Amino acid sequence: MSTQFATLPDLILEPMVRAALMEDLGQNGDITTRAVIPASATYSARLNTREDGVVSGMQIARIAFHLVDAGLKIETLLADGSPCKKGDTLMTIEGSAASILSGERVALNFAGRLTGIATLTAAFAAETRGTGTRITCTRKTTPGLRIAEKQAVLHGGGYNHRFGLSDAILIKDNHIAAAGGVKAVLEAAKASVSHMMKVEIEVDTLDQLAEVIATGGADVVLLDNMDTPTLAKAVEMAKGHVVSEASGNMRLERIAEVAATGVDYISSGALTHSARTLDLGLDF
Repeated sequence: MSTQFATLPDLILEPMVRAALMEDLGQNGDITTRAVIPASATYSARLNTREDGVVSGMQIARIAFHLVDAGLKIETLLADGSPCKKGDTLMTIEGSAASILSGERVALNFAGRLTGIATLTAAFAAETRGTGTRITCTRKTTPGLRIAEKQAVLHGGGYNHRFGLSDAILIKDNHIAAAGGVKAVLEAAKASVSHMMKVEIEVDTLDQLAEVIATGGADVVLLDNMDTPTLAKAVEMAKGHVVSEASGNMRLERIAEVAATGVDYISSGALTHSARTLDLGLDF
């Protein structure tokens, strides 16, 4: 698995988890649990996986349970980024049965979703083995959950693209059309960009790529929706001039073929928008 990620401080993730708990608990809290579970009842629960995969969301699951009840004793057995097998216990939670039940769904929703993203990312990354190509995500994330979903991509062995519109310049086809062409848009970007800011530009033809290289000012070129032979030519043209990124129609079954072109990065929105939630359960 990838080793370039670090655990985020809980305080960054906590507002997102708190909002999810507020959504679930509503104005009256967990009325079912309050009605049928004695306040004094304690239990030990196990968060288990029912499928093979790559773990993500354990930090968030822990935050969810602790926001409900800081007195719960939680032990993470398989950390985020670890491979898991069907039947593995990822986490144990001990303490108030009512508190465990009240936090269960939010913890599982996050953990299942994020483990699914990490698992799909790992499958993509496996297809690049033996090459220098890296798998990266996009901004096609669930609104409000971007930071968690991008962290899950790291857990699966992928890399992060920009987080939002404010941390890198990415000139897309519509920008080029509105600005009057490749040369015009790159010159405008060069005139306004900070020395700390990267510039990426999207092209879909070799002629556009040649113009990007001739004009200068781009750090990365996004080679969009090219067939594999054209992509291979584009990668060769870009070498020594700009970092190359392939994007568009990047399905799992095509990744090995694209990586073989020598492209530096393959970006895929599917990592976050099409990942299947992994089947996890909380067993008492």
